[in-house]
Amino acid sequence: MDVSRLIHSEPSPEPSLKRSASSTFGSDDFEEGSSRKRSRDSDRSAGGGRAAHEGESRPGVDGGALADELEQELQCGCCSALVYRPVVVSPCQHFFCGSCIVLWVKNGGTNCPACRGVALSVTPSRALQTMADVLVKHAPSKARTMNERMQADDMYKAGALRIPTPRQASPEPSIPQGNLNFVHPCPHCLPGNEWGWVCPQPIPNPDTDPDNAWHSDDGAPPGHAYCGNCECVLAIRAPSTTKCDFCQVSFCGIGIPGRCVAAPLLSQHLHGLSDLGDLIQCGEVYDIFDGNTVEVDIMFDYLTAQGLTPRHIYREVVTMITGTPRGFAPLIESDLFMDVHPVSPGVDPDPSAPRNRICRMCATEVLLWGFKEWWVHERKKGFLEEHILRRPDCPEGVQCQRQKDPGECKLS
Repeated sequence: MDVSRLIHSEPSPEPSLKRSASSTFGSDDFEEGSSRKRSRDSDRSAGGGRAAHEGESRPGVDGGALADELEQELQCGCCSALVYRPVVVSPCQHFFCGSCIVLWVKNGGTNCPACRGVALSVTPSRALQTMADVLVKHAPSKARTMNERMQADDMYKAGALRIPTPRQASPEPSIPQGNLNFVHPCPHCLPGNEWGWVCPQPIPNPDTDPDNAWHSDDGAPPGHAYCGNCECVLAIRAPSTTKCDFCQVSFCGIGIPGRCVAAPLLSQHLHGLSDLGDLIQCGEVYDIFDGNTVEVDIMFDYLTAQGLTPRHIYREVVTMITGTPRGFAPLIESDLFMDVHPVSPGVDPDPSAPRNRICRMCATEVLLWGFKEWWVHERKKGFLEEHILRRPDCPEGVQCQRQKDPGECKLS
């Protein structure tokens, strides 16, 4: 084979891989179609630009502000925080955390906490729960803390609740009609009265015997006094009359049953402190602890967990005082029971005599007097949480400048 010929020969043209151009290429129809396409692309681009411009001019939604407003709308009517496991009160439709309603009822609350209307039913709300869940999902900072959720779950179990209706109000005492400048007969002054005992020194009726009527400015008529509760006139020696051994005020036992009485020491009820809710709202409790709100909060959490009532504490305070050598003498000597009633007291016949009967007002004074000392003894029983028990007592007591710090010590 002639190699040189092959080297110097011209290469043969290779076959083209491209198809030949269409006959319409470069024709007027093609130019018109391309023009229309360019027009559509131009219109589309212009439309997109206008939309983008309108989007830029339209004000956007502030997610943070929206979350804040929704949080305000979903606030519990009791704790004022984002509602957790919400329940709705019917028919008023106010809503609260389930745990808040449980605590409301446990502390003696009645009716709806917001409007005080009668609550026919309290049921869980799936709609409110869904809204709260969506808010927390998009704004996790709005969620309750893990500790709060655990405490709420322990307190409220899923299901319907019932809020009790208010206790029936005490009946109003019967106030005699007529001339109030004169003292009217007491219930025992009338012959044949329903109580079976007639006053040996009956008070003249000013309506029928005005000449012998007893003027109110002259004090109580002989053999009589004024009830410390209803302030009606009473016969001192009547079987229904009782006298408080602390304030020396008498009570008629007739005007308002259960209230117009000085009961035995351990069976008396407290004035204005029927349940733990009343004790929480009592400002004198904070004064007793010198404004140490940390210690007071620890104490109230303990009372709630243990289910202790003010009356239970009062009985233990009485037992604690009677176990001391001098008993109630320090309380009486400090004039603790002076002027607790709007009526004039009687005379203490024997200051050294034992104290057996007490009125509601004096019972409350006894509780408040011994409350702090009772708590000091109570917390030593070991029922408090471990981290609280580890907090040492301060040798400086109430004079400590750091006792209100949650991380510091308690009272001495």
